[in-house]
Amino acid sequence: MSERPRLLPLIGQTGHSGRSAMTCLYRCGNACDHPVPNESENEYFGDLVSGEVSRRGVMRAGAIGAMVLGFSGAVAAGATPAMAAPVAETLPTTRKPGNGNGTKGKLDFKPIPPNTLDSFVVPNGYDHSVVIKWGDEVVPGAPGFDLAKQTGKAQSKQFGYNNDFVGVIPLGRGGDKALLVVNHEYTNENLMFPGFTTLDALSTEQIKVAMAAHGLSVVEIERVEETGEWAVVDRGRRSYNRRITASETQFQFTGPATGSAWLKTAADPRGTTPIGTLNNCAGGVTPWGTVLSGEENFNQYFVGGDALSADLKTRYGRYGISTSARYPADSRKWDRVQERFDLAKHPNEGHRFGWIVEVDPFDPESKPRKHTAMGRFKHEGANVIVAKNGKVVAYMGDDERFDYLYKFVSDKKYIAGDSSYARKNNLSLLESGTLYVAKLGYTSAGEIDGSGKLPSDGAFDGAGKWIKLVSGNKSFVDGMTAADVLVFTRLAGDKVGATKMDRPEDVQPSLITGKIYAALTNNTNRGVGTNAPADEANPRNANKHGHIFEITEDKGDHTSESFTWAVPIVCGDPADPATFFAGYDKTKVSPISCPDNVAFDSTGNLWVSTDGNALGSNDGLFATPIEGPEKGHLKQFLTVPRGAETCGPFITEDDKSVFVAVQHPGELTGASVENPASNWPDGDIAKPGVVVTWRRDGGFIGA
Repeated sequence: MSERPRLLPLIGQTGHSGRSAMTCLYRCGNACDHPVPNESENEYFGDLVSGEVSRRGVMRAGAIGAMVLGFSGAVAAGATPAMAAPVAETLPTTRKPGNGNGTKGKLDFKPIPPNTLDSFVVPNGYDHSVVIKWGDEVVPGAPGFDLAKQTGKAQSKQFGYNNDFVGVIPLGRGGDKALLVVNHEYTNENLMFPGFTTLDALSTEQIKVAMAAHGLSVVEIERVEETGEWAVVDRGRRSYNRRITASETQFQFTGPATGSAWLKTAADPRGTTPIGTLNNCAGGVTPWGTVLSGEENFNQYFVGGDALSADLKTRYGRYGISTSARYPADSRKWDRVQERFDLAKHPNEGHRFGWIVEVDPFDPESKPRKHTAMGRFKHEGANVIVAKNGKVVAYMGDDERFDYLYKFVSDKKYIAGDSSYARKNNLSLLESGTLYVAKLGYTSAGEIDGSGKLPSDGAFDGAGKWIKLVSGNKSFVDGMTAADVLVFTRLAGDKVGATKMDRPEDVQPSLITGKIYAALTNNTNRGVGTNAPADEANPRNANKHGHIFEITEDKGDHTSESFTWAVPIVCGDPADPATFFAGYDKTKVSPISCPDNVAFDSTGNLWVSTDGNALGSNDGLFATPIEGPEKGHLKQFLTVPRGAETCGPFITEDDKSVFVAVQHPGELTGASVENPASNWPDGDIAKPGVVVTWRRDGGFIGA
């Protein structure tokens, strides 16, 4: 372009977070402006005495039995019979945790200051590059990106929009190739199409583009020389490269609810084969080399809720689907292209979304699967650890104000190795098991006043129980069948009195300590009006900055039905008395607001990305030790451009690279293709993309 487009001022932020009104519209259908879907009156199960809460069961690295995918370890041999013909490379193997880089968790980088720059900012001594961005080729032979001539067919072969989860899975033996797997959560037609006026004015072809821009991408990448930089492979067959879309990809249901009446439609009378995936947010990489992806704010894509039966209105209303108007305000109206999005005609289609999706990136011909045994809600994602007894345990958050934390324990046991028998077994692990929801008790309930002030014992902590909801075809919820529980999991959680949390998003276990960490992003409705007041696990009313929640399973057993918990970090401005950083000197920590995703490096440091920074600066990525004398010493590692959210993150096992997804750059109210609020990354219009950061001297990230 001959002239740099004018940047918009930073305007249009909503009152409930640092998000712009435009983000609230397109990402979640203005969820925070609607009534809270959870109208239950659940309470905690008791004010536990301090003596009942102990720091028991902390696992050390060698005893956890969990596995992590590694770049530098040995790799499995050969393709298995279960894989498609093009797959000839080797699969990753797993490694025991604790193969740290020798830094012992110390974070020596100089934190970057908060800023509002329209650029990607990293610490001194680091560099970064864009790996892939919206419109780039994924499927070999995809047409070049043409902003003015977009088609659904072209977009179905190109990198999708608004990337979120990032997984990097080793490919081959040398440690220099990998598969990049990325979610595409949602589209913003304002920033995609020149001349955009309203959603109603979109052509059917533009709607097809938006539908194809949802889903996932699988892309081969390679290391640049011997550095921590990675780039897309742009030559050869690239047989693993794949696009999964909302409009075309055929999926397969697994688990007890498969074939139930709730999942049957006119197009799929057996209730086994849904089409597409929607609003894929975070996810995880499994020890057997697949990717889990969470379907989150699927509610915003459906119309016709006003024509539902009274019973279905209640059920759909609990998931935030409008049941009072045929076309909710600012509806995407995808029913113009595919009738199935009209609930008046296809009342069960909405039940076919809100699941954990499993994708096998090593088998590009395989159907992705939606696992009904893991429950249906607004999944942020799922992350897996192998328990001491060999069973797989997945932890999950339901990203809604006042919704719940869950875990799933498999029936079958994980089998290490790369044999065809092991692979077949492991690919079925998430198809059957037991689903639980968390219910918390507190040690200092009477001292919580909503201000964020620490209780007299110096900690926000307590104990909890995992309440069993369903196991296989057996329901443990009165009045609900197993299929009912799995399809309407939120209603099951309501019935058993689960604890209401402040938007539980990404949940991930540490492979070093075995503890589990959840990002609770925010909840400005906490304690407001008739909404539930602050409690010890959610200690601030009108919570606009969020906090980090920690779970320690009893005896270090991830299949246990009891645990202790704590809140090690209460986010916000360190100068605010209502913040807490695990007791660390707050004059030395970085300000952080709205934690969204969590990850770990090989030494066990916790990395936290943010979404909707309510402190007025750009979102970013932060890191802190969670054990030892530096526990709580949180530092800001990078920031993303104006209007963007930091998604991912993913730290490679050799600690040489950190990947993040830059989602919705320039998404500020009033922005458009003609008047972009960000010019990242190419100097013209804003384009979501994936970025890798590395140390220039070849050293370890963060050290």
